[in-house]
Amino acid sequence: MDVRTTTIEGVLLFVPTPHRDDRGLFTRTFDADIAREYGIGEFRQDSQSRSYRGVLRGLHGRKGQGEAKLVRCAHGAVSDVVVDARPDSPTYGRHEVFQLDDETFAHLYIPAGMLHGFQALTEIADVCYRIDRPHDPSEDVAVRYDDPDLGIAWPLPVALISERDKAAGRFHASPP
Repeated sequence: MDVRTTTIEGVLLFVPTPHRDDRGLFTRTFDADIAREYGIGEFRQDSQSRSYRGVLRGLHGRKGQGEAKLVRCAHGAVSDVVVDARPDSPTYGRHEVFQLDDETFAHLYIPAGMLHGFQALTEIADVCYRIDRPHDPSEDVAVRYDDPDLGIAWPLPVALISERDKAAGRFHASPP
């Protein structure tokens, strides 16, 4: 498995090597030993979402200790965005865009203190999350996906977004 650094401090891209043959393919989607080599601890919860083409989820984060997560697209493809919301970070306020899909099987490690969101690029996109602490809804934070201070260029027109995400505040007005 190839592990790549990104332009945002602490965000890593894990790229497995699928073994393909006439039957299809086999790939390792997670390796705890490799994760530990990069300072990534244990995960406590696995979750999955299903979205339809153009659906946008995010930008979401957590107050308090936050949460680290490992994200991958198990079916389809998404445009995945990470925003550094750690005020003391040298990359604070910066975002980076990744394509996660069921061809490369890349997954993204997102440390605590980040905002995360994605847009489905295919008719159906299943996104899987490994999270390092139990979810506490009282710590949820949402920032507008179209905040002009962030300047995120989403690849498709937004087909659907939740009421919570429509009502989200601006990044600089209420960072997590």
